[in-house]
Amino acid sequence: MFRRSRQSIRPIELGRRLIREMDDHRTVDVKGDRVVPNEFTVLLSADDHSAFADIEDALRTELVEAVREYAREESYHFMGPVSVELRVDNSLKAGRFGIASQTKQAEPGKRPGTIVMPSGERIELVKDKNLIGRLPDCTVVIPDTNTSRHHAQILRVGSGFVIADLDSTNGTSVNGERIVADQRLADGDIITIGSVSVRFEAS
Repeated sequence: MFRRSRQSIRPIELGRRLIREMDDHRTVDVKGDRVVPNEFTVLLSADDHSAFADIEDALRTELVEAVREYAREESYHFMGPVSVELRVDNSLKAGRFGIASQTKQAEPGKRPGTIVMPSGERIELVKDKNLIGRLPDCTVVIPDTNTSRHHAQILRVGSGFVIADLDSTNGTSVNGERIVADQRLADGDIITIGSVSVRFEAS
């Protein structure tokens, strides 16, 4: 479905249309979870695509975050990593755009996980064991004096992840609660390492 605009396309219009795309294509899996598309392609005219050229990377990141935030609010589930691509469709006139989406499952047993740093940097948890701490050998390096050298670790367990504190000096908290044993992580959990908080994303 295409949208006509008398003016140039605004990013907020794209975000709203992506949200509608999720609502329109949600399904329910065998466990009762509401599953929505996780791969989106925004189709633009050549002129509109060119207008976004200087901010394309930032725009894609912003749109992915808008999709993820809405999914958290609605308790939607993704089957794999979320992506948004901008692509030229030469059949479109300026001011019109389309959205294509699909639900693409991650590799079995390897559903992705990501840590979002305070700066917005995204660190993928590609290993089965991911250390968090001050030392450079950690997957997630936090150069803060309240963070131990090897402070905590995130382990892949089955299709999900658990976090464990490594007897750190200042402890590890999830959503404000200090953990005393291995704890399974859920999408959107806020992990506090010493005095630094990061966000876990399940896909």
